[in-house]
Amino acid sequence: MPQSLHLLIVESPYYEDITNELIRGAVDVLEKAGASYDRISVPGAFEIPAAIRFAADAGRKNYDGYVALGCVIRGETSHYDYVCGETARGLQELAIKDRLAIGYGVLTVENRDQAWARASVDKGNKGGFVTEVALRMIELKRKFGLIE
Repeated sequence: MPQSLHLLIVESPYYEDITNELIRGAVDVLEKAGASYDRISVPGAFEIPAAIRFAADAGRKNYDGYVALGCVIRGETSHYDYVCGETARGLQELAIKDRLAIGYGVLTVENRDQAWARASVDKGNKGGFVTEVALRMIELKRKFGLIE
């Protein structure tokens, strides 16, 4: 993989401790790959797709890929279902319609124990995993001539 990759990490720090662990895994993978990155924070998971769209449209920063990180824990209302579904739909739409390489690391869990099992770099390391996914999708875009 070329050393000149530049990615954007979009993080929703609603559960800051969990998101920080996801970021730790993501940054480790990016540093090992020799990739540079920027980080931005948004108020919640629902806003992640819009932030990625803003960055892609801005053109000032030419990002090769994006890493979406955050956590949504089920509560007592149906709000969880809407946030999870629309966040996933928005990111998938960006990936398909706009051909963006996105690592989807928004945890959707029932409780904090499940979140930690997935976020911890010593256990699930989803931050690292989804960053690897973004790097692989960038590689595929290059293979198909969508980027140089």
